[in-house]
Amino acid sequence: MGTRNQTSPREMLEDERQQVLARLQGLREAVQVEVDTDPEEGDPEVYQREKNLALIAALEGEMLSIESALRAIKSGTYGICERCGEPIPPERLEVRPEATLCVKCQTEVERLLRRGIMRPRTGRR
Repeated sequence: MGTRNQTSPREMLEDERQQVLARLQGLREAVQVEVDTDPEEGDPEVYQREKNLALIAALEGEMLSIESALRAIKSGTYGICERCGEPIPPERLEVRPEATLCVKCQTEVERLLRRGIMRPRTGRR
C-alpha cells in the first residue's frame, strides 16, 4: 500500500490506463491470428480465441471506467458518486481509483443489471 498512497489518483489512473492498453494490444494481436479449425471439434485454439475476445471486452470496459475517472479529475468531480452525489470513501478510491460510484450505488446498479432492469452503460463505474 505504501507506494500507492504516495501516488496521486491521476498518476495511478494513468499507470493503470497504460497497463490496460498494453494488455489490450497483446490480446488484439493474438486474436488477429487466423484459426483454421472446425469449431465443433473443441479445438483449444478456438477456445483460446474466445477467451481472448472475452478478456478484450472486459478490458475495454475497464478502460472506459479509467477514462471516466480521468475526466472526473479534470472536471473536479473525482471522488463524488455519479449517482447519488455523495463522497466516495477514500478507502474505495485507493482500492479502485477508477470508481465513479460509491459502494451503495455500485451494489444497487449491479443488482439492477442482474435483474435486467437496467442496461450497462458505455462508461462504467
